[in-house]
Amino acid sequence: MRPTIIRSGLVSAVLLAIAAMTAGANAQQLKQIKLTDKQVEGFIAAQADFAPLAEKLREGGEKPDPSLAGQLDEIAKKHGFADFNEFEDVGANVTVVLDGLDPKSGAYTDPVEKMKKERDEIKADTSIPEADKKLALDDLEQEIAAAQPLQFKENIEVVQKHRAAIDKLVPAQTDEATEGAAPTGTTPDSKQAE
Repeated sequence: MRPTIIRSGLVSAVLLAIAAMTAGANAQQLKQIKLTDKQVEGFIAAQADFAPLAEKLREGGEKPDPSLAGQLDEIAKKHGFADFNEFEDVGANVTVVLDGLDPKSGAYTDPVEKMKKERDEIKADTSIPEADKKLALDDLEQEIAAAQPLQFKENIEVVQKHRAAIDKLVPAQTDEATEGAAPTGTTPDSKQAE
C-alpha cells in the first residue's frame, strides 16, 4: 500500500480501500500532479458517492470486477475527473501533502524528512530491543529510498485551503489527530496502544 495513505490517519474508509487496490508496483510509483482547487473539491465531494462501495473495493483487492470498475469511473466522472485513475491520483497527491502537515500548526514538513527524524530517534532509543530496532530501521530505510520529494510545492497551499473539509471526512479520527500527531509510521490507533 502507499505508506502515506495509511500513515496520515485522516483518510476515509474509501481511501483506504483505494489504497488497497494500488498495492504492489504502484506503491512505489506516485504520479505527482499539480493540484487545483477544483480537483480537491471534486475529490472531497466524491467521498459520499464512493462510501457505499468501500467494502466492495476492499473485497476486490487490486483488480475489482469490471462492473465495479465501471461504477468507480462513473462516480469519478460525475465529480469532474476523466476517470477513476485521475481521481486516485488526486487522492494520492492530497494524501502526500496531508502526511506532511502538522495537525496543530498546519505547517508542512517533507515526509522524507519526518522519516529521517524518526529513524534517528529509533537509533537513539535504548529501550527498543535490537531485533525490533533493526526491523523498524530496515522498513524506514526502504520507505526513505522509495519516497519521492514533493514535486509541486504549491499543492501544500491548495490542500491547506481545503483542510477543514478533508478533516470532516473522518470526524472520529480528526479529534484524535488534533490532540496529538501520531509519529510517522503509526496511526492514531497504534499510538493509543503504546
